[in-house]
Amino acid sequence: MAPSREKRVTISDVAAEAQVSISTVSLVINGKTNVREETRKRVLQAARELGYVPRKAAQQLAAQKTGHVGFILREDHFTRSEPFYTRIFLGTEFEARHQQLYVLLATVPREYEPGTHTPRFLRERNVDGVLVAGKVPAGLLDELAALKLPVVLIDYEQGAIPAVVVDNQGGARAAVRHLIDRGHRRIAFVGADLQHPSLKARLEGYRLALAEAGLPYDPVLILAEESEPRRDTGRRLAARLAAFDPPVTAAFCVNDAVAFGVIEAVQAAGRSVPDELAVVGFDDVDSASAASPPLTTVRVYKEQLGELALRYLSDLIEAADASATRYDRGSHVTRLATDLVIRSSA
Repeated sequence: MAPSREKRVTISDVAAEAQVSISTVSLVINGKTNVREETRKRVLQAARELGYVPRKAAQQLAAQKTGHVGFILREDHFTRSEPFYTRIFLGTEFEARHQQLYVLLATVPREYEPGTHTPRFLRERNVDGVLVAGKVPAGLLDELAALKLPVVLIDYEQGAIPAVVVDNQGGARAAVRHLIDRGHRRIAFVGADLQHPSLKARLEGYRLALAEAGLPYDPVLILAEESEPRRDTGRRLAARLAAFDPPVTAAFCVNDAVAFGVIEAVQAAGRSVPDELAVVGFDDVDSASAASPPLTTVRVYKEQLGELALRYLSDLIEAADASATRYDRGSHVTRLATDLVIRSSA
């Protein structure tokens, strides 16, 4: 005869022990406040004595939750050669495991059409909240607002939507201050897509560092395109760097991809980095330390961005009325500190 298995304690057992209804036990387990304190204590005592452990699925069902969260980003962000957003996604996945949540990933095209490109988990309402990483089309954010789902943005700010970002201004300020401390006085800003809030904040950090050092802000030294900040952007803008007279001796680039492009173009023209042009980037992607020369850059803690965003979203989901409270925080933006990593390029 097979050995008998120990009988699992059920919610019915707790209800019988506490002499209350099953629905009352469910209310107590799910943290509802519409239960008398005396009754709540009796239910919790019965659960402890019986060794009752609520199943996650049962709790989610009682609370009408799926246990799923969505993670959305643009296709071109996900397929970039530098895995910035992949690292952020891993951070959300690690934190989700601790919270017994499942992360569902979806990408959307740059030219987003609500309805046509709506992620399946949104159409089926199969998520309790959504993380949106990077810059996405306004149509997607409008669609999410209409669905009244809790939303947290990562590496992007838009209106009063909760967001988790890095201290872009502070990181840029530290990078430019480093160049100034090394004796540079004509420092170019090289970038693109300066309407992006994070990149715009990096330009502001550049301006602040110059002002603090008593150096003039010269708009001529701001080299930027409306395109995405990629290697080819840096290569194109580097050609303009060589034309300055008096010469520019340093360049602060809006991200590492642009910095790599600048270095490639400068070296192809027979000039030396950092002897003739010091270069600093932003992000500290995996290849920054292996570049030639190794890139001085601002380190962004990408996995931690994802972890913080998942925690923020979980708090909103667990709120008694997430749709009413998701914007009701003293500050809806959480900023993560950065570190300057000094290498050979500057």
